[in-house]
Amino acid sequence: MSGLKSRMAEKSRRGRPPHDDVLTPAEWRIVHAVKHGLSNREIARRRGISLDAVKYHVTNAVQKLGVASRNDLKQWHRAPRGSALNRGGAPKDMEAKETAVDGSMKLGALGQIARSVRDIKQSEAWYRDVLGLPHLYTFGNLAFFDCGGMRLMLSQEKTPAAESLLYWRVADIVAAHAALKARGIEFLNAPHMIHKHADGVEEWLAAFKDVEGRPLALISQVAP
Repeated sequence: MSGLKSRMAEKSRRGRPPHDDVLTPAEWRIVHAVKHGLSNREIARRRGISLDAVKYHVTNAVQKLGVASRNDLKQWHRAPRGSALNRGGAPKDMEAKETAVDGSMKLGALGQIARSVRDIKQSEAWYRDVLGLPHLYTFGNLAFFDCGGMRLMLSQEKTPAAESLLYWRVADIVAAHAALKARGIEFLNAPHMIHKHADGVEEWLAAFKDVEGRPLALISQVAP
C-alpha cells in the first residue's frame, strides 16, 4: 500500500507545472479566502470545489508557510509573486495618495460603505432604478454602486447587519496596516486580496476593530 501511495504522489508531482512562488495559484486563492474569514464550507461553495480540496490546500499552505495553525494564516502577510501589490503597483484611484502613510498617519476619505441585504437582485434593482445610483458591477451576491466617488457595496446575507461597514481607501495598505497595528489597533486579518478585476486591478483589504469592537476596514485598489 505504501508503495502505491508513493507512486501516486510521484505521478501527481510530475503532472503539476512548476511554481516559482511559495504557494500555488490555487493555494493563494484559498489563503486569501481564509484570511477574509470564510469557513472551509463557504470557500468550497464559492470556489465550486469540494470541501476536501479546500482542506487539502489549507493544510499545504500551513505547512509551506511554517505557521502554527489555520488561525495564524489570518495574520500572515505576503503578496503573491506576480501581484501588482508585490511589484509596487500604483493606486488605481489617484485620490488615494492623500491617505498615503507618513509620520502623522492620517486616514482620509472613505472609499467604500458596505450594507447587507436579504435579496441582492431586488436591492440591486431598487438602488439602481429607484434611487438612480450608477451601477458599477455585480458578481455573485455582491453589487457595487457609485455614490459621488464613494463606492457602495451591497452583500446578500441571511441576517442583514443593523450597521454599515466603513472602509478607508489608502495608497499603501501594507504600510497603513503596520502603522495602525503599531498604535495598538487589533486587526482581524492581515492585508489580503479579495478580488482581481478583468483589467488586472487588484482589490486588497484588511479589517480591524474600533474601540467598541465593531469592524472597520482599510481597502486599496492597485493597478498592474
